[in-house]
Amino acid sequence: MDVPFFWVDVFADRPLTGNPLSLVPDADALDEATMRAIAREFNQSETTFLVEPTEPGAEVRLRSFTPDGVEVFGAGHNAMGAWLWLAGSGRLGAGEAFAQQIGGELLSVRVSWDCDGRARVSMDQSAAEFAGRLTDHVPLASALGVAEDAVAGVPEVGSTGAAHLLVPLVSAEAVDAVLPDPSALKTVLASAGAEGCYVYTTAVPSGSAALAYARFFNPTVGIAEDAATGTAAGPLAARLVRDGDAAAGAPIVIEQGRSLGRPSGITVLVDDGRVTISGTGLITGSGVLAL
Repeated sequence: MDVPFFWVDVFADRPLTGNPLSLVPDADALDEATMRAIAREFNQSETTFLVEPTEPGAEVRLRSFTPDGVEVFGAGHNAMGAWLWLAGSGRLGAGEAFAQQIGGELLSVRVSWDCDGRARVSMDQSAAEFAGRLTDHVPLASALGVAEDAVAGVPEVGSTGAAHLLVPLVSAEAVDAVLPDPSALKTVLASAGAEGCYVYTTAVPSGSAALAYARFFNPTVGIAEDAATGTAAGPLAARLVRDGDAAAGAPIVIEQGRSLGRPSGITVLVDDGRVTISGTGLITGSGVLAL
């Protein structure tokens, strides 16, 4: 069986930046075990498969797996890359508003094109929820490889589809200095009820136009570090708005991926409880798996 696939650089404005995604369209013939094996073969942070929806009103259903075979949900770079590919492949026609199914949830998607014909995708995430705060910083700081006083505020679990621990640090240098112990961090995350860890600062690097500078680690699903994480950027932006550190209804840009040599920009809009992420990207490669 031949299985076509594509590579998409997500949250990127030029090739070989942003967060790479492996995408397999028309994947209904693949069983779940094969999807997991393909994700392991590609070894990207996530591989997304496009299948027929089971909920009325959706154009497509997305299933995304990590190399460890963990299925992940939420509208992040996995979904953004899928819609950038759908737009670039001509499958969307003249439409601009769509719906996607992720798990049992339907989320709206909007696609626009700039004057150069490049697609920009905006996606609604689930409403932001905050599940708890981490008052003991010592185990967390140790797991991240930083001093306790590098933690600038109270870490908090936030979710717009996937629960991640949001950890404010004092500076961009502190963010860059994070060197996590995966086993220890996994233990801290499990005790907090979180999947991944998003360390960030609003003291962005010199010359950055972003409001926050971040890195993401997810030992829970086998991701050492991610270059752009939409499912973490959404709740972070919601927290910044809630706490008065960002304005509701104004674009919030989060910079990520610099430490991996893959700079990424994630734009988030939080307005009246609605969280929307947007970004651009490029289809950078294609091929066929012979299975």
